[in-house]
Amino acid sequence: MSSHHNNSRRQFIKSSGLLIGAAAIPAATMRPGHAAPAIITLDGARPQLAQGIQIGDVRSSRALIWSRSDRPARMWVEYDFDPSFANPTRVRGPYALETSDYTARLDLTGLPAGRDVFVRVQFQDLSNERVLSEPVLGHFRTAPNEASDIRFLWSGDTAGQGWGINPEFGGMKIYEAMRQTQPDFFIHSGDNIYADGPIQEYQNAENGLIWHNIVTPEVSKVAETLDEFRGRYKYNLLDENVRRFNAEVPQIWQWDDHEVMNNWSDSKDLMADARYTEKNAPLLFARGAHAFLEYAPMRYAGTEESERVYRHIPYGRLLDVFVLDMRSYRGPNTHNRQTEPGDETAFLGAEQIEWLKRKLRESKAVWKVIAADMPLGLNIGDGKDAEGRARWENSSNGDGPVLGREFEIADILRFIKRQHVRNVVWFTADVHYCAAHYYDPDKAQFQDFEPFWEFVSGPLNAGSFGPNTLDNTFGPQVMFQKFPPAPNTSPFAGLQFFGQVDIDGRTAEMTVSLKDIDGNTVYSKELRPEAGHRHHHRED
Repeated sequence: MSSHHNNSRRQFIKSSGLLIGAAAIPAATMRPGHAAPAIITLDGARPQLAQGIQIGDVRSSRALIWSRSDRPARMWVEYDFDPSFANPTRVRGPYALETSDYTARLDLTGLPAGRDVFVRVQFQDLSNERVLSEPVLGHFRTAPNEASDIRFLWSGDTAGQGWGINPEFGGMKIYEAMRQTQPDFFIHSGDNIYADGPIQEYQNAENGLIWHNIVTPEVSKVAETLDEFRGRYKYNLLDENVRRFNAEVPQIWQWDDHEVMNNWSDSKDLMADARYTEKNAPLLFARGAHAFLEYAPMRYAGTEESERVYRHIPYGRLLDVFVLDMRSYRGPNTHNRQTEPGDETAFLGAEQIEWLKRKLRESKAVWKVIAADMPLGLNIGDGKDAEGRARWENSSNGDGPVLGREFEIADILRFIKRQHVRNVVWFTADVHYCAAHYYDPDKAQFQDFEPFWEFVSGPLNAGSFGPNTLDNTFGPQVMFQKFPPAPNTSPFAGLQFFGQVDIDGRTAEMTVSLKDIDGNTVYSKELRPEAGHRHHHRED
């Protein structure tokens, strides 16, 4: 990280304690057509920003700012390039109404590349437009256009298996360990919530320990109503580590199954699950998706598919991030050993695959990072089907040739090889332990691909599991893995993990580190870019 970036951030942190309690905003530059609100100081009722702010999908000239009011209000965002806010620009945001659970988002555009940007967010009360909330501050750095040092993190799996916010433990303290690394951004690889995992006040942990949770009504049972799904996101935002992290680290969210329910697909049947009074699984999928889209700091795709999660985040000359969605377009979970591709074997779906191929072919960045919600070569089961055969949750299906959902993965890997797309690295979570996998065609059943790396991290604040068995179709080799001695080990054991990626702006070398709950490195791998990459000027 540059010294200028670090100095600006330190100045922001030192000053933010004063600024966050400011009762009024000083005069600011206005965007054309936006009238400034009249501002008065009141000690009475004001809109509250109890969930803080989030920053998402940062690019070289724009960033998405998210927050939530506790009542009908209008969002206002100020930004400046100096933490003192000596010359801020004020931008009027959208209304926050009950239809969106009072969440609101604003896409800040026209920003300069590679600059520190300081923001403060307020809500204007609609019952008295002279009343504004206390400001909440945030900070991010826009993506560079030139080659420069980049640091990003990735992980997944928050508040799973009943391991929620334990104040005695320090809350979700891995978020503080991540914040201390001062990353440019963070990829949440999915399972942002566990809608199907009730959180109780007490939970037994290993070695006779007792885990004490903060509990809210919405998390005390499986999520069924829209408000219960929303309550899961609000629950995570009760944690001060998470809120502090969100205000300083831009995020790229994707999703997986637990945003709705365990292993959900078109084959999900809730009739025998006594925890659910709502047995209409598609309706629960819809509610879960709705809540995710409200609370994700994500730039919406547009009217052609407003609920689309897969997307491309360009990040300068050295990096392109391709965010996949392995959940929304899959067919039913089956035995996954069909000998020909079809509707039942869909995993990413034809449209997403064509999008990924096109974007990879067009990419001029040195490194092409594919953010996947699930690993490619680990067997992840989903019980048994009606005929007693193993049913599978991801693309893997046990050893052997390409079958079932593996047809899609083989298609992508073959394309990458034949189009000479260099320096593709996969990052994922989902399995609740950390690992480094090297996919070797010489040791694979399907061999028409170039070797590549896949790195796995997580969980963030959930039970630790693993390891999963390997599927030899694409030849994964375990180069490192760290996992608990028993399934569902609590965060007390410290086996919570995140990944850190550093790209050197001068050499373009990538260093991938796997780190534990305290930020200690448990594994590190240096990757040199292959010759033949295209290294040109980038724009959004």
